[in-house]
Amino acid sequence: MIPAPFTYVKARTMTEAHEALATHGDEAKLLAGGHSLIPLMKLRLATPSVLVDIASLPGLSGIRQEGNELVVGALTRHVLVERSPEVHRLVPLLAHTAALVGDPQVRNRGTIGGSVAHGDSASDLPVALLALGATFVATGPSGSRTITAKDFFVGFWQTALQPNEILTEIRVPITGAASNYQKFTVRSQDWAVVSVAVAGDAIALGAMGEIPLRATAVEAALRNGAAVREAAQLADSDTSPSSDIRASADYRRHLARVLTEDALVAAGR
Repeated sequence: MIPAPFTYVKARTMTEAHEALATHGDEAKLLAGGHSLIPLMKLRLATPSVLVDIASLPGLSGIRQEGNELVVGALTRHVLVERSPEVHRLVPLLAHTAALVGDPQVRNRGTIGGSVAHGDSASDLPVALLALGATFVATGPSGSRTITAKDFFVGFWQTALQPNEILTEIRVPITGAASNYQKFTVRSQDWAVVSVAVAGDAIALGAMGEIPLRATAVEAALRNGAAVREAAQLADSDTSPSSDIRASADYRRHLARVLTEDALVAAGR
């Protein structure tokens, strides 16, 4: 498939990017690695008339520790998160999950910020970051604000980012809690049919609704002393999985229960 015609704008500074967004409004989309947006454009599921390329903006790539947080620039490519000794040491769940994104081509080109800003509940990193209790820093013309992961994802391919805001960094608490990530795919490089992330007492589900969800019923059962197998049977509570060519809603519910148990056991619960 071929995308609909569009105008390409190369932003070299944050100011230029904000000006382009202000000028073109809802017709503009940001382009970083492109591995979330371009496939949708080829299928005509997204038809922006303007692409604002922010891939070269300075200062938005890199990984560092600040106090008890790991800070990842939004333009950091998946492969750097996957291979970073600092990420492996401080937040191993993030490195493990990044290594499962797509295939090597996607991981070498795609960015963590692009994956998050796309807002797909079947994507790997949003689910892991929800379980990790991450916060997202959005920068607009008037300054920056911080958005919690639970407030960031608001609907199908929709986030709390305002039209004039750019996701600039992701901040992940360093807790040392046991963690694990499990997903089921039709092919290894596909988006998840269902995924589960465990980080300490937090459990997040992917592809079980329009947004990544916390498995609150499982979390509560575990707090009240339920066995892992018993608690995992509640994984699909308060979820609304869809049926599509890859799986029925009932099969997704089954997968959520199985993968939640697997993830909890792998995390040492």
